[in-house]
Amino acid sequence: MSTVSKAIDLLNWFSAERAQIGLAEFQRLTGRDKATTYRYLCALEESGFLEQDATTRAYTIGPAVLRLAHIREVTVPRRAGVRRVLPQLAEATGELAHVSILQGNSLMTLTDHSSTRYSARVVLSEPELPLHATGSGHAVLAYCEPSLRDATFKKLKRYTEFTETNQKELDQRLQAVRDTGFGIGNESYEEGVYGIGVPLFDSSTHVAGALAVASVATRVDDEKIDTIKCELISAARQITHSWGGEVPEVLDILWTNTLISAVK
Repeated sequence: MSTVSKAIDLLNWFSAERAQIGLAEFQRLTGRDKATTYRYLCALEESGFLEQDATTRAYTIGPAVLRLAHIREVTVPRRAGVRRVLPQLAEATGELAHVSILQGNSLMTLTDHSSTRYSARVVLSEPELPLHATGSGHAVLAYCEPSLRDATFKKLKRYTEFTETNQKELDQRLQAVRDTGFGIGNESYEEGVYGIGVPLFDSSTHVAGALAVASVATRVDDEKIDTIKCELISAARQITHSWGGEVPEVLDILWTNTLISAVK
């Protein structure tokens, strides 16, 4: 990993729950030595990507990130493209609907919307979703460039007893995604959570992210799965279109067949 990549990677440790991080915590999280970590932090602070609190000495996200995020949203309006669709998907399925985007080798949550139909609901707490352990991740890996799959296969972390950490068997699961058009995460990332994901595409014609519905596993039955899949298809087509992309013909045929089967 290059020096620039290592420095920028520090930004990925921030989240809504971890808005401030000090030097000692960065050391613990990254496993790097103090001097190197401090040098990276100073460079990020100097360029405006981080700010340091004068009292606590902890670091927070700086204004440069906000400026780039604004430019990204203005020029490539990902969030605007899902603002109307996501609440509709959540209400139609009664579950948590969320969109994630591919950033380098990571799948980052863009936004989510939860239905209020049930008191017990899935909560999306982490900004980054593991590609090998989620329905969203499987949907992306099945349609991404081979280089991303190769990078993912090098580090298959186990999150639950159902996480697939065998490369050969994970490859078989990804083939199942290509055969059906849906990525499935059955308690493979979080116990008690069943997720179904589909890929999203942009104007580059490449997979750009994923749309998924996460349900409390005990509520999932065949009827609910059919409902979620049909609603995902409609929503994914709308979002992909709003992002200037097109669903690949082979995948579009799979989805159309799914809709036809649901009507019968």
